[in-house]
Amino acid sequence: MRVTLLKSKLHRATVTDSSLHYEGSISIPPYLIELAGLFEYEKVLVANVNNGRRFETYVIRGEEGRIQLNGAAAHLGKPGDKVIIMAWTSVDSSECAAFKPKIVILGDANQPKD
Repeated sequence: MRVTLLKSKLHRATVTDSSLHYEGSISIPPYLIELAGLFEYEKVLVANVNNGRRFETYVIRGEEGRIQLNGAAAHLGKPGDKVIIMAWTSVDSSECAAFKPKIVILGDANQPKD
């Protein structure tokens, strides 16, 4: 049996920009993509802590320190909002006990706390 588990999480990222007239996606700095074990164009679930909205989109590389909501997602958050960005993976049930997601908790300026 296969089970869907949390693979990666950027916890409490701060939205710095939004661009309605842009290819739909979420822009994340390359160092955070790598640290969280994400892939460019990977599907993610974004939860907006400020307004409770959740939406799916995909990751693209952005500028250092900046988390930008693009396209239709720009309607779902604004600069200053805190978001949780999550990706999932499918794991055989025999591997679940040993599986650990990559969780990156962010502080000011979208810098990792740990």
